[in-house]
Amino acid sequence: MVLAVMAILSSCSPYNLVTSTTYNDADLSNYSTFRIVTPDEGKLPPGMAMVTYYNIAAAIREQMVDRGFREDPASPLLINIGLTIKQQIATEPAIPPGGYPYYWGPYHGYAPWFMYPRGYYWPGYYANAQVITGVYREGVLTMDMVNIAQKVPLFSASVGTILDNGDTQFRNLQGIAEAVQTLFSKFPVPLLPQYR
Repeated sequence: MVLAVMAILSSCSPYNLVTSTTYNDADLSNYSTFRIVTPDEGKLPPGMAMVTYYNIAAAIREQMVDRGFREDPASPLLINIGLTIKQQIATEPAIPPGGYPYYWGPYHGYAPWFMYPRGYYWPGYYANAQVITGVYREGVLTMDMVNIAQKVPLFSASVGTILDNGDTQFRNLQGIAEAVQTLFSKFPVPLLPQYR
C-alpha cells in the first residue's frame, strides 16, 4: 500500500497543462523546420533573465528535434514564448516601430507578455485582452507556433507554473525541462520512436 501511494505521488507533476489548441486546421507535420524567437526580435518578459530564456529555448528545441524537426533561422515556423506576469503598473508601454504595445497601461493584474508581440499575428488579440488575462495566472508559460511568413497562428499551449512556489524565482533547469515536456504533452506531432 505504501509503495502504491509513493508511486502515485512520484508520478504527479507540479506542472499542469492549461491550454493546448491547434488553430486554422494546421497540420504541423507539414513543417520540417522551426525557429525559436530570439531576444533581438522582441523583449524578454520582465523578471526573465537571459539564462532562463536559454533554458526554456533549449527545452523547446529538444522537444522539436525529438519529433523530427530541424532548427533553421529561415524557417517560416516561429515559436514564440510568453510568460504571464503580474503587472503592478505600466508606466511606459513598449511600442515597436509601427507595431502594437506589448501591454496597455496602466494595468493592474496578470498579463501574458510575449517576446514577439502577439498582435503581429493574432487578429483581435488586444481587443480580447481582458478575456485572455482572465485565464492566466502568474508564472504560466505559453508557447505559440506561427507561420510567420503568412502571420497565421498554428498552435498554442500553456503550462503552469514555472515560477517556484509563486515566487519571482524561476524553477531550476530540470523543472523548466519538465514544464516544457508538459507543454508538449498534447502536441499533434508525436515523438520519433527512439525517443518514446
